[in-house]
Amino acid sequence: MSTVIPIRDVEYQHPLASISASACDTRHTWARVPPEPSQAERAVLKDRIRRLLKERNAVMVSHYYVHPDLQDLAEETGGIVSDSLEMARFGRDHPARTLVVSGVRFMGETAKILSPEKRVLMPDLDATCSLDLGCPVDEFSAFCDQHPDRTVVVYANTSAAVKARSDWLVTSSCAVDIVRALKEKGQKILWAPDKHLGSYIQRETGADMVLWNGSCIVHDEFKAFELEALKKQYPQARVLVHPESPADVVALADAVGSTSGILKAAHEMNAKEFIVATDNGMMHKLRTLNPDKVFIEAPTAGNSATCKSCAHCPWMAMNGLLGLAQVLDSGANEVHVDPALGLRARVPIDRMLAFTAALKTGHSAGSLVPDIGAV
Repeated sequence: MSTVIPIRDVEYQHPLASISASACDTRHTWARVPPEPSQAERAVLKDRIRRLLKERNAVMVSHYYVHPDLQDLAEETGGIVSDSLEMARFGRDHPARTLVVSGVRFMGETAKILSPEKRVLMPDLDATCSLDLGCPVDEFSAFCDQHPDRTVVVYANTSAAVKARSDWLVTSSCAVDIVRALKEKGQKILWAPDKHLGSYIQRETGADMVLWNGSCIVHDEFKAFELEALKKQYPQARVLVHPESPADVVALADAVGSTSGILKAAHEMNAKEFIVATDNGMMHKLRTLNPDKVFIEAPTAGNSATCKSCAHCPWMAMNGLLGLAQVLDSGANEVHVDPALGLRARVPIDRMLAFTAALKTGHSAGSLVPDIGAV
């Protein structure tokens, strides 16, 4: 007898055709809700996955937001748990011929762009992202055409087609540095797709930016009013916030950073309690690395809140042990990117990788940014 998997309705922001009006409409999509296996089933599935990874010459790369089982299994079997670009870069450099990406669709595409010769599989190809959904390439290209004098900078949370239309790719950990360097060369920025991250970068750099009107359904729901109330309950707690959150939430932070930045701040800050405003999938790694510290989820529910996501991405939740075992067994759910599109999308990725590599080695990353009009 087949199991009926529930479907969850999900709202996300999608800009109207008249983007200049700075309005947005709300579209609906869906996410599957996979059943949680029992303890005995989990053990059997993990053993099966370990065996299949060896047989298929495959390695797992998992995002911080997926189920703890998938995070632990990736590290136990020689893979990695990280953010989207580190996942892709690790997969590119690893000798395995097959990459299994536990995350959402744009992460699988990015891994394929950087490793076109490898097979890239995902537990569920329908796992997506509200930022990706809310930035369709046709509408985004039209927006770019309205601003031909601007350097196009896009966030990693975008499709391969949107990446191919851009000049630079950024992650939340390097966005401020790259936009600041572009500003210093006199460049004006067209930014997509997350309006909150874009506004944060604009405040930090003072760059001339026009923003696409998208948001992450998880981070968009953190509420400053409820966060202030929670801080009163935990007066010693430090607040860690991802910059995809609204500005009034960011204003309450003791540290603002990417997933890796939040991990670093939690480890280095002299505090025992932390309130964390990002996807609650991060809690597993935070607690594992800091067993002597307490981590509290920032509120998405309560006064004035809707709690559509309740601090967890519904598409990240589509990744599960059963789906992972099935794709390793069958070879299904392979990610494909048109080779010509992949080559174009790789240009802004390689620019970002060169820039961040120069920063890490202490070289002048600014020299990698061309003068205005040269991109």
